Amino acid sequence: METPQTKTFGDKEYFGSISEEEFKKREKPSYDAEKEKEENKEKLKLAHRNIVDLLKKYCDLNEDYYPLIATWIIGTYSHKDFQSYPYLFLNAMRGSGKSRLLKLITDLSDGGEVQTSMTEAVLFRTKGTLGIDEFESLGRKGNENLRELLNASYKQGTKVKRIKEKRGVEGMERVVEEFEVFRPIVMANIWGMEEVLGDRCISLILERSNNPRIIKLAEIWKSEKIFKETKEILESVQLCSSVVVISCYQEWNNFVTSNGTLIYNTSNTTTTHNYIQLFKSLNLMDLDGRSVELCLPLLVLSWEIGEDVFKKMISVLNNYIKVRKEEQFSESQDISFIDYVAQETEVGFIPVKDVTRRFKEFLQYDEKDEWLNSKWVGQALRRLKLRKTHKRTHGGIKVVLDIELAQNKIKMFK
Repeated sequence: METPQTKTFGDKEYFGSISEEEFKKREKPSYDAEKEKEENKEKLKLAHRNIVDLLKKYCDLNEDYYPLIATWIIGTYSHKDFQSYPYLFLNAMRGSGKSRLLKLITDLSDGGEVQTSMTEAVLFRTKGTLGIDEFESLGRKGNENLRELLNASYKQGTKVKRIKEKRGVEGMERVVEEFEVFRPIVMANIWGMEEVLGDRCISLILERSNNPRIIKLAEIWKSEKIFKETKEILESVQLCSSVVVISCYQEWNNFVTSNGTLIYNTSNTTTTHNYIQLFKSLNLMDLDGRSVELCLPLLVLSWEIGEDVFKKMISVLNNYIKVRKEEQFSESQDISFIDYVAQETEVGFIPVKDVTRRFKEFLQYDEKDEWLNSKWVGQALRRLKLRKTHKRTHGGIKVVLDIELAQNKIKMFK
């Protein structure tokens, strides 16, 4: 991670971006940092409540999603202070309101806009929060560079270099342009996300709503007082002054390496000991390295907003991580099964027991794992729509595999 620039005011150092006006204000003897922090906290609590109210008015979602999305939106205004910032992925059936939710999220976020046609140039030549709608084509041939760029740009420090022609003293000359691509991104589609990019996302499943008081509303939130008030708060509050700085990550590493028994400051200006309870809560969650990257920014943000929001976020993320682990196990097996069917050569009826045996050989299957049996294979064939037809015989069920469909599906993951 790149070390944020520091500026000094009084006897303190500030990490992160700060305007010259804000810097001069903080140099004044009358400046009260603690008072401003408390005032900002109250404003952020109000902004969080307002965002949740707007989401509930216009979108019919799982109850856990409202505080999570609200916290993510607030974080877009200070995402550059984090080592990484999770993508949001809205996986939705038709008519579930994903485009509406995507538009509301980007309208509330820092510099947000929605794109329906995504290219490399759009990704690195534009700024602010990016919403990508109808994002089904990422796995297609020709999108390899875009896919790799998206896989990398959720983390601080990812840069793209391009050559451009520029008129100089001696005529046209070729110069190198450098673009920073780290930015908040929210994506939406119907068919799901390929595995590598999905690993960088917090995925939310949207279902079709039958609530007429929500789905019949005109999308006029920008004209509402609550929207304008919330945007004004988010654009005026110096979020970076109260959220994570580089030393917070250093203290987290100290906490982990000391097994949670020791924490100390690496800066004489940062009171990260206030994060001990946050670190303890995070440490109790069943997380791997990627999950820490996804959860830490949202937990720090919720911690800064208020205790109630933090407690709710701990509960929401705990539930999310449990479901994520279960889905990852299931999805990894499904992807392997799609891969096997895509490489199958027999086009006629095949006994399900033979499909099971061949898939075991494909996986170099460990017989101690009891999940892989003819019942699992039969269910997977139906769930993934990989059987063209089937019939019952005295020897059991036989199926005709849809090899072409499997070959098309596997392109999303390779």
